[in-house]
Amino acid sequence: MTQTDAPRQRQRRLVDLAPLKVSPAFARLWVGGAIAGIGSQMSIVAVGLQIYEITGSTFAVGLVGGISLIPMIVAGLWGGMLADVFDRRRILIISSLTAWVSTLGLVALATWDALAHASGGHAATWPFYVVTTVNAVAATISGATRQAVIPRLLPPELISRATAMSGISIGMMVTVGPALAGVLAASVGLPWTFAIDAVLFTAGFLGIWMLPSLPRLGEKVTAGWSQIREGAAFLKRAPNIRMSFIVDIIAMTFGRPLVLFPALGATVVGGGALTVGALTAAGAVGTLLASVFSGPVARVHRHGLAVSRAISVFGVFVVLFGVTVLVMMGVPHDAGAGWSGIYWPALILLGLAMAGMGAADEVSAIFRQSMTLRAAPDEMRGRLQGIFVVVVTGGPRLGDMYAGILATAVALWCPPLFGGFVVIGAVGILTRITRARSGQSFRDYDDRNPTP
Repeated sequence: MTQTDAPRQRQRRLVDLAPLKVSPAFARLWVGGAIAGIGSQMSIVAVGLQIYEITGSTFAVGLVGGISLIPMIVAGLWGGMLADVFDRRRILIISSLTAWVSTLGLVALATWDALAHASGGHAATWPFYVVTTVNAVAATISGATRQAVIPRLLPPELISRATAMSGISIGMMVTVGPALAGVLAASVGLPWTFAIDAVLFTAGFLGIWMLPSLPRLGEKVTAGWSQIREGAAFLKRAPNIRMSFIVDIIAMTFGRPLVLFPALGATVVGGGALTVGALTAAGAVGTLLASVFSGPVARVHRHGLAVSRAISVFGVFVVLFGVTVLVMMGVPHDAGAGWSGIYWPALILLGLAMAGMGAADEVSAIFRQSMTLRAAPDEMRGRLQGIFVVVVTGGPRLGDMYAGILATAVALWCPPLFGGFVVIGAVGILTRITRARSGQSFRDYDDRNPTP
């Protein structure tokens, strides 16, 4: 950073777009990934609509994620290993083409169902489960590899700014994609919705195709389970990276109230599906805003401390969510109810809590991801990203189980209220007492001297 750049950086509030300017390859990858990601989110919603249209069963819709869970976990571990052994550009091309072919498969299946429906019937559901599982596996491998590529495209000082920008792309995906899917499914039909996803995929593929060759650095190795074991052994010797995974699992297990939304829409808040959509969007808006105003991240070097504080703030908003549900359960349902039977004070407070959770989680994600990319050697980044995929895939599902069981056994307010205090307490204690080999705690991690 030059002397003239320094004051500018100190005053920056909005997201720093320097990674796009410094690396055209990263710019193409980021822009293409954001556009293709919108299409992917469209297909996720469209698949649910398609299967519900065929079966009329919410359980059948839920099986889409359940069936693909184990294959996704295996793909994360195996795909991360492949990214550390072979040319990462080649892995991205192969996995992306596989995802594209599976999307074309959804176009064909949706068209088949439309023709069958015109004759008074429906297509079978099992081909949809097969194709969506293939798509999920390919997307998992591609996602793990894509993150491992970033440090090869940018100088070290821009890594945290690049990870901050990922929140913008994610925010756009989860807000624009589902909304666009709903409009397209209602207007032009599900086959065309999947077809538009296949077209949007082109932008992402061009960003990958134009990457430079990214072969493994160092000596050649043979792909196999030995490489996966080597990655696990490295994580065992990397207390800072390992702790970044642990605190994320704690936050996602005890601070994820999404499974409660349908019940809240039916009882405490009213509004049904409108309430579910609004609360989901509120979390995405928080994520997007945190990324847009991420300019100060370049001035933060104590990444461990930043993660600890961000997750503690996340826990506070989870507690606020639980307290709001507890208080509002004692309010008559018709009090303050307005359009569509929604109790607006409850929806506003819960929406603010969700936005705060989304923003705090994004701040944590920026520094956790930067820590993994900066502290790990290049030949380990793919495998660590694969393990990261397992964490972000398994944590939310554990959270859904925790919230569902506790809400059934006690009440709707219990999972977030109890879980928020668990998040605050557990993360505060663990990040202080866990010591790295240097004798420092996770909170002492400094990005100017990154140590795994």
